[in-house]
Amino acid sequence: QVQLVESGGGLVQAGGSLRLSCTASGCTFSSYNMGWFRQAPGREREAISCISKLDGATFYADSAKGRFTISRDDAENTVYLQMNNLKPEDTAVYYCGATNMEAFYGGYWDFSLFGTWGQGTQVTVSS
Repeated sequence: QVQLVESGGGLVQAGGSLRLSCTASGCTFSSYNMGWFRQAPGREREAISCISKLDGATFYADSAKGRFTISRDDAENTVYLQMNNLKPEDTAVYYCGATNMEAFYGGYWDFSLFGTWGQGTQVTVSS
C-alpha cells in the first residue's frame, strides 16, 4: 500500500513563499508519476503541478506558471512544490497525488489516473 505524507503548509502573507514536501512509502517511488493538487472551499480538486516518473517532464496550471516549481528527489522518495509570490486565491488544501499508471503519455497528462492521495496540508494566504 502506497502512503503519502505532506508537510510544509501554513499561514503566510500575500507575496510570501512556502515549500511543500510529500514523502512516499510502500512503493518504488521512481516508478510513480507525482503531482500536487489543491481544493479550495466550494471548489473541485484541481491539478496544480505534476512531474513524470521517467524524464521529469512537468506540468503547471496557468495559475501556477512563473510562481510555483515542482521537483522530485527519487533518492529521498520525495516530491516538492516551491510556491513563491503567493496570493490569497492560492488558499486551499494541497494534496500530493501519485500514480503508476500511464498518466503521462505522448506529452499529455491524464489527471483522472491519480488514485493515491496524501492527507492534505492547509495553505492559507492572507491579504
